[in-house]
Amino acid sequence: MSGANDGFCRYATPQSVAAPIGRFSHLAITGPDASLVFVSGQIGMRPGGAIAGGMFDQTIQTFANIETLLAEIGASPRQIVKMTTYLVGPDEFAQFAAARAEVYQRWFPDGLYPAHTAATVAALAAPDLMVEIDAIVAVSK
Repeated sequence: MSGANDGFCRYATPQSVAAPIGRFSHLAITGPDASLVFVSGQIGMRPGGAIAGGMFDQTIQTFANIETLLAEIGASPRQIVKMTTYLVGPDEFAQFAAARAEVYQRWFPDGLYPAHTAATVAALAAPDLMVEIDAIVAVSK
């Protein structure tokens, strides 16, 4: 099994399974010096409480909220080992993917992506919400 190591986590996609069909690694393996932080599902809500409009803008804001929370604990997006994304319906997936690509270009310029699951759901906690993302982050003990 080959993989790359960024210090907190080793990312791998074994040749025994098909290559990912998106921007993720099949495996994210934390080392013995890492503690895990669980980031609750974040949404496209701005700090003042307004919900961003449209899937693209909500996705950008959701990632910004995750980045802000990580900065609060002295971590960076590079330390994310797993994300789960919930999208309301499949129709806006292209907008989500475009926003994610924009953010990932900055967050993961080396192409070492965290493990990731995306699912479509009927609805989220509020009617205007289109995307929710939670994360697991590896930080130094």
